[in-house]
Amino acid sequence: MNIIETQNLTKSYADFTAVSNVNLHIPKGAVYGFLGPNGAGKSTLGNVIMGNSQYKVDRGSIFFEDEDITSARTDERAQKGLFLSFQSPIEIPGVSISQFIRTAMETKEKIRLKAFRDKLKTVTKTLGINEQWINRELNVGFSGGERKKIEMLQLLMLNPKLAILDETDSGLDVDAVKTVSRGIQTFQQDDQKSLLIITHNSKILEYLHIDYVHILINGKITKTGDASLIKIINEQGYEPFITGQGE
Repeated sequence: MNIIETQNLTKSYADFTAVSNVNLHIPKGAVYGFLGPNGAGKSTLGNVIMGNSQYKVDRGSIFFEDEDITSARTDERAQKGLFLSFQSPIEIPGVSISQFIRTAMETKEKIRLKAFRDKLKTVTKTLGINEQWINRELNVGFSGGERKKIEMLQLLMLNPKLAILDETDSGLDVDAVKTVSRGIQTFQQDDQKSLLIITHNSKILEYLHIDYVHILINGKITKTGDASLIKIINEQGYEPFITGQGE
């Protein structure tokens, strides 16, 4: 069974088509890389799949575990098991990281406070995150790299069926890249979990096991293949796929 499937997914803005007739089929347990230069439509695709109200589908369908979720709200998709990390995680003053995560977890099922604290302690240790962070306001006063670490904390705590990671490695220092990679690798240990990694920088994919790669140029998938495409991008950039010469 596919965890997520899109059929002719299209999203336009006035006279600009950001995503054009995109067909995705991601099986359960698979890890897909979705690559393309800046402005290719990658983040728009992630937001459309997640159901962001600012990114409503113009045409096409989205299926999650064979269920049509094209019209489902973002929170409904999250409850079903979708997760989207943001390029630029927002601040939420007055809400601690701990409160935010526990509230999100309890939209699915109640969790005892001790069980929650024990899991939180285990995950922060796995990621090498300072335990004192969990009592701070969500993303308030955190650097970009620290916010991405908190996104990994949320990923492992919420444990979704499909995680869409949008430019998770963007602007990170070496320490933060290691934390993010560790978080993704930990998530990958469950062979029933699926990942869609959206990025313009293929470097982070070298640390991960990638089953399939899609190249998105101007809103369209121009090339699909295995992880060997990553090597081509590292050596030649996206020009071969823009000109149609990519092999």
